Amino acid sequence: MTDRHGVRVELVRLPPDALQALGDGDQAAAEARAPVPLSPYLAGPECRWVWSMRAEQVRTDPPSAAWITAVVWDPERRLAVGRAGFHGPPDDRGMVEVGYSIDPEHRRRGYARAAVRSLLDRAAREPGVRIVRASVGPANEPSLRLVRSLGFAVVGEQVDEQDGPEIVHERPAG
Repeated sequence: MTDRHGVRVELVRLPPDALQALGDGDQAAAEARAPVPLSPYLAGPECRWVWSMRAEQVRTDPPSAAWITAVVWDPERRLAVGRAGFHGPPDDRGMVEVGYSIDPEHRRRGYARAAVRSLLDRAAREPGVRIVRASVGPANEPSLRLVRSLGFAVVGEQVDEQDGPEIVHERPAG
């Protein structure tokens, strides 16, 4: 997916054993199983809980592997710059929630926008998806600006166990 700023990303899926290795913080073991080189950020403390959660999710619900967090890959620079994906398959309402995080070393370059646009494009192509959600911390101004610029509207608030208070945004998938 190429963003309007010329940033191109691919979302690269990881096999379950690579998800678990990242959850364990073992970058070398994850890279041995991953289709692309990974970064210390992806195996670091900010990302480990996500990979652990997604590895368990895939263990208990194998079809969810097609929906969950992937590596945000810059194919031109051949560089892993972050992670992005859905929290899982569509729920009973046809809702999917996006999640993303870009390595601080690569932020403010359009990667998050390109990754979220790629997720929105996929959601629009999926017949079972009607709503896309993004939950963002109230102090995360860059992400708040991003989701609002992509047509998300505030629908409420919630407290996430991991992230704390969040503003919940939704938009139609198509």
